[in-house]
Amino acid sequence: MDDSQQPSFSHAEPVLSVHNVAETIKYWQDVLGFPNQWTWGDPPTHGGVSWHGAFVQFSHNPTLAATQHGHSMWIRVRNIELLYQIHQNNQAEITMPLSKQIYGLTEYVIKDNNGYYITFAAPTNYKKGRSEKLPDNVSILVKKPTVTQYRSLFEAVGWSNNATDEMLQKQLDFMQATVVAENSDNGDVIGCALLLGDGFSFYYVKDVMVHPDWQGKRVGTAIMQELTRWLDENATNKAMVALFSSEHLAPFYQQVHFAPTFGMMRIIDRDHQPMP
Repeated sequence: MDDSQQPSFSHAEPVLSVHNVAETIKYWQDVLGFPNQWTWGDPPTHGGVSWHGAFVQFSHNPTLAATQHGHSMWIRVRNIELLYQIHQNNQAEITMPLSKQIYGLTEYVIKDNNGYYITFAAPTNYKKGRSEKLPDNVSILVKKPTVTQYRSLFEAVGWSNNATDEMLQKQLDFMQATVVAENSDNGDVIGCALLLGDGFSFYYVKDVMVHPDWQGKRVGTAIMQELTRWLDENATNKAMVALFSSEHLAPFYQQVHFAPTFGMMRIIDRDHQPMP
């Protein structure tokens, strides 16, 4: 089949079981701000709201609604700071404040009137306030950060890391190369990038981090440029270099010649093993 004969999707609409359809629609309009609504029945037994490309349906089923308490849904938005302010002003029950996440999204969570957790998310805008020149007091070096410096960067960017110092040291020692950005005024490590690999045909870039106080100052760009220089000098011809990134960071990595691709992955999760 050609593309014109392939199935095409416009959007997905979750259907939430609720105790009262009319009250739920009123909440989603008055508190969450969804402007459009429709209902079926009098009193309504089904209905929904929408806002741009987000559509949510509600079905009157008190028994099922009681068992669904605490379930969640995820909505991607633009201008998330403005929406967050609207929800604050409307006194929505915010269970997680607006914050940057490790996977490159800025998110916050609201608990609605039925107990559902609604996550609003947007790509973190790394370009905000970006300068055109690396500060004179920043040095880019091919060297390992200390465990303390490495852990400090994790904490500064809000990433979780429960590894012991011994585990972190083993990880640093295992790297093919590490690049750090140093504040030459005091020797503080303000950014880093790590490079795993087999030393021959495959390399993987991980933990590209810049302290929030130094973001938007071309520190991350300079780190990746130095890592690329190391690869150009040390990797074999035709070696593959990979990394994981959210889509909003694609332009950042494309400037050092990374390209979007496809693939599959698996996470080892011994707490939730699949059934045989």
